Amino acid sequence: MSEVIRVENLHKTYHMGDVEVPALRGINLKIAGGEFVAVMGSSGSGKSTFMNILGCLDRPSEGKYFLEGNEVGSLSPDEWATIRNKRIGFVFQGFNLLARTTALENVELPMMYNGFHGKERHQRAIEALTLVGLSQRLDHTPNRLSGGQQQRVAIARALVNRPSLILADEPTGNLDSSTSGEIMALFQKLNVEQRITIILVTHEADIAANANRQILFRDGLVISDKADEKALREVKCSG
Repeated sequence: MSEVIRVENLHKTYHMGDVEVPALRGINLKIAGGEFVAVMGSSGSGKSTFMNILGCLDRPSEGKYFLEGNEVGSLSPDEWATIRNKRIGFVFQGFNLLARTTALENVELPMMYNGFHGKERHQRAIEALTLVGLSQRLDHTPNRLSGGQQQRVAIARALVNRPSLILADEPTGNLDSSTSGEIMALFQKLNVEQRITIILVTHEADIAANANRQILFRDGLVISDKADEKALREVKCSG
């Protein structure tokens, strides 16, 4: 089972005038390929800071972050941009779709920065939308899609560059409970059938329960790390 993420003694301190505010206080974690992990915690716990570092959106104050065995926490902004575009897929609470473009065009967008030509972009976007159950909605703009369908488009967009992992930040926060369940079932399907590594930030215990591993942050520390041992054995056997 290959290791996708490893962080060692990860610290992050914010400076507000003369005041130092510690957001992370020495995190040590490993996440293997094929895991589905929920990161939980209340506001100010450090979970969002942790995800920003994993997504190469913020730099640790101290410690190291390895992505697929390569230390990436200290790379340049340009190198980070390449990693974000090619190796990490993002799913946000607010969908972040372009309002006047179709589902297909929204999903094609990340590939425009990777040098894919029109025909290949088109085909890969169709495949990603089919994977999330939207093959009949390719030409629909966001205002013609339900909230759950918009989030499916966002997930397809995150998948289309075939990244090493998906980072999902409160992906059900704008959805009702029924639609939230559908989106979590989709994440589970992608994790099991496509072997995609998924890290999900949530403050809702029922959403976190869909993951195979739940990591709880409090005051910048990991206070609990619980795994479904049966699920992890299956990941190891298939890795």
